[in-house]
Amino acid sequence: MQGLGGYALAALATLLVTGAVVLIHYRGLEGLAHRYGGRRHPRHRSAMLVIIFALLGLHVLEIVCYGAAYWGLDQLPGIGLARGVDDISLFDGIYLSAMTYSTVSFGDVSPDGPLRVVAGTEAIAGLMLIAWSASFTYLEMARLWQDRGGAE
Repeated sequence: MQGLGGYALAALATLLVTGAVVLIHYRGLEGLAHRYGGRRHPRHRSAMLVIIFALLGLHVLEIVCYGAAYWGLDQLPGIGLARGVDDISLFDGIYLSAMTYSTVSFGDVSPDGPLRVVAGTEAIAGLMLIAWSASFTYLEMARLWQDRGGAE
């Protein structure tokens, strides 16, 4: 199934998982903005820690979603090809996803065949979601830490 059908299936899986992670990220940021946005929180430094850890949690969840997609596609004959491992375990899929999402690079495990469709899209999505989190963090930090006669 590594022919056109394999790539079509990988593209469909990519579309579904990318839609899911963008929605997860949007809802997560929406919840954080509702909780902390637009007002000074009395314990603003603690609020920033909560925001940072929540964003890290969102990114880990998104990496796991892509990792599950790698693992799931590997279960189908002829689609799951990853150099560096004989058979992708769920952990291998999550590891490959973390390296791709963060655009660190491919090292000991790299995608081949139809999995490259997922990896290419994940790299772009990861870059955008990380930038979105950085922008959100900057805006919230500017709101929560604005100087009103001195910081704590």
